[in-house]
Amino acid sequence: MPTKFEAGTFDVIVIGAGHAGVEAAYAASRMGAKTLMLTINLDMIAFMPCNPSVGGPAKGIVVREIDALGGAMSKIIDKTHIQMRMLNTGKGPAVRALRAQADKVLYQQEMKKLLEDEENLTIHQAMVDELIVEDGEIKGIVTQVGAVYHAKTVIVTTGTFLRGEIIIGDLKYSSGPNNQQPSIKLADNLKELGFELVRFKTGTPPRVNSNTIDYSKTEIQPGDTEPRAFSYETTEYITDQLPCWLTYTSEETHEIINDNLHLSPMYSGMIKGTGPRYCPSIEDKVVRFSDKPRHQLFLEPEGRNTREVYVQGLSTSLPEHVQRKLLESVPGLEKAEMMRAGYAIEYDAIVPTQLWPTLETKRIANLYTAGQINGTSGYEEAAGQGLMAGINAAAKALGKEEMILGRADAYIGVLIDDLVTKGTNEPYRLLTSRAEYRLLLRHDNADIRLSDRAYEAGLISQERYDKFDTKRKKVDNEIKRLRDTILKPDAKTQGVLRDLGSSELKDGIRAADLLKRPEMTYELLSTLTESPVELSTEEKEQIEIQVKYEGYIEKALQQVDKLKKMENKKIPENIDYEAISGIATEAKQKLKQVRPLSVAQASRISGVNPADISILLVYIEQGRIAKLASNE
Repeated sequence: MPTKFEAGTFDVIVIGAGHAGVEAAYAASRMGAKTLMLTINLDMIAFMPCNPSVGGPAKGIVVREIDALGGAMSKIIDKTHIQMRMLNTGKGPAVRALRAQADKVLYQQEMKKLLEDEENLTIHQAMVDELIVEDGEIKGIVTQVGAVYHAKTVIVTTGTFLRGEIIIGDLKYSSGPNNQQPSIKLADNLKELGFELVRFKTGTPPRVNSNTIDYSKTEIQPGDTEPRAFSYETTEYITDQLPCWLTYTSEETHEIINDNLHLSPMYSGMIKGTGPRYCPSIEDKVVRFSDKPRHQLFLEPEGRNTREVYVQGLSTSLPEHVQRKLLESVPGLEKAEMMRAGYAIEYDAIVPTQLWPTLETKRIANLYTAGQINGTSGYEEAAGQGLMAGINAAAKALGKEEMILGRADAYIGVLIDDLVTKGTNEPYRLLTSRAEYRLLLRHDNADIRLSDRAYEAGLISQERYDKFDTKRKKVDNEIKRLRDTILKPDAKTQGVLRDLGSSELKDGIRAADLLKRPEMTYELLSTLTESPVELSTEEKEQIEIQVKYEGYIEKALQQVDKLKKMENKKIPENIDYEAISGIATEAKQKLKQVRPLSVAQASRISGVNPADISILLVYIEQGRIAKLASNE
């Protein structure tokens, strides 16, 4: 054992510098907390071991929410992407989302620079081996070399490093992602402290040399020509974009996989961890969807200054010689040179029902966890958790109010509530279908939903808040003007409607009601009644969506009001579920495990049915009545 020595005292210590760690450290330091971020390798800050991209369905909205709360991911991807596209433009606004291909090396460099320049943040390269816990409360950490750091709060964001093992065919060795040093002693320490751990698995595909790809056999996938950004602060746009390319597996690909399934660690029993259902390996896809003759593969450049191309959709842990055959069977990749083999990685994660909605652990006070350690997959899910853990750890350390986002506030709120209330038996991926109020949680309105809270917490500047408030007022004023403006059936209006193939007016109509017609756009309406103030593209989009979907939005808001009433029905901290007769045994077990803070949260626990909730409500109300009677 190395000699221990005192190395420093901080408000917040963040263990890990992946996508969760950097957001946690950035948020905590901006809130005024003296913060230390420790990472195994300073050169791997915000590294992308898997897909070199940010965003996508649901995930892209999370990135916008991170930005609305002052986070870093949105700013950095806007500065470093090689391609950006808005997905689902032909569908409703609830499912539209941005997705960007990252220059993975440049992304790391820019994130590292941003953090190094942060005033309250100290960054050290160190392996953390042990948490210092006294009387059920975190006090600090001990590194591999014996350095002792003390802190009021600690956030663990170790990603896939806890007892990480890389698997390729029958080869298995201890490692973090991309052959980094794994974290063994900290995993053992968490187990010793009483945390329940599970074993999960994820994987990556091979990377190939762009110079050896025959792109004539693939389909080009260009970025959008219209400039786009994740961050509300971005004013300079990257227009020089690189394309991605689409190809497919072949019948030969599937034959090779079926002939070599006995060599796959997934089917030989070597892999014990549970993999992500929504991001399966190519072996899993071929077996599960045996009726499909082919599967999509996207060829994604990893940056401007590298020839490495990520073969998205070909994630595998088959032996390397089999992976080479797979590549040769794919149109366009017949002569592709494999630069890195695909691999699977197994790692420890904690059961997330051991966390409060603030991401503080129930077992140890002032200790927080965020990211893949909580059982999630994806950079965006990790970053969203890291941000919230950083906010709450800093708030606790500084004596400020903690922040919990509800399911109607943000996708981040849906993500965290799902984890801490329902848990997960596989790497969790955020989907639009997981959000009941997705029409409220849109790409376009993340700032409207979250800027007030960000400003109150000290996460965004006065200048940025004033700019947002001006935008909000302009949108509200224009919607009011459209509701107050009557358009008459004059020649100009009727002409526009005829050209549009829309019914002509018989009487006057409110401009807002005319905008509700599916074929009418705000731009076209502006030719009939122009706004007295200049509006940005985002402001126009916001106006159009709010007016067109007013009825649906109003219904959703009514549902949210009902939810808030249930959220306001708090469950006493000292409640004894065993004393409540009539609640099912499974429900009692789940309620004791999760320890929900409100009746609404209790109702979302798997295994707790409506009858159990009704009995719980009666019990709580009887307790309140008895308390009132005893006070009289």
